[in-house]
Amino acid sequence: MEKRVVIADDESIIRLDLKEILESDGYLVVGEAARGDDALALIQEHRPDLALLDVKMPGLDGIEVSRAVKDSSTIVVLLTAFSQRSLIENARDAGVAAYLVKPFRSSELLPKLAAILNPTADEDVIGTDAHHVEDKIETREIVQRAKEHLMAERGLDEPSAFEIIQQSAMRGRTRMRDVAQQILRGEFGG
Repeated sequence: MEKRVVIADDESIIRLDLKEILESDGYLVVGEAARGDDALALIQEHRPDLALLDVKMPGLDGIEVSRAVKDSSTIVVLLTAFSQRSLIENARDAGVAAYLVKPFRSSELLPKLAAILNPTADEDVIGTDAHHVEDKIETREIVQRAKEHLMAERGLDEPSAFEIIQQSAMRGRTRMRDVAQQILRGEFGG
């Protein structure tokens, strides 16, 4: 039987991408929302197996919605682009199963969701992912600072600064984090 999903994110492109990825893997998207209060209503109406909720949305945020459905059978996964370590604790208390850090790829998303929906052991996914999430958050912070440095130093807009970091990492077959650290240390020649 296909797994039923509600997607809530205030960015329509994120919702569209998620829906496409999930439906191509056999999930049934039963509802989409741009607001947290609408997401809560959809979850209460459809009782999905899974709810993918953005952390920051108008109405209610993802953690508030998670708290409201904590005692239901719906598994909640938060979507976050924010680098706030306090979120991990608040989300755990709200009953969140795991995080997906934006931007995400289907190659990361689908196996993670499969593991969350079909756990083979009694393990806390959010606990095992905490270190990985913190590492991703730290990487985002470093890349953000490097982008800001390039923007100020070279008069670039944000997409151009990001592209320089991304392309340099690909050319050097290294991580964006490593390139960003070189920029911040003043060792970047690209």
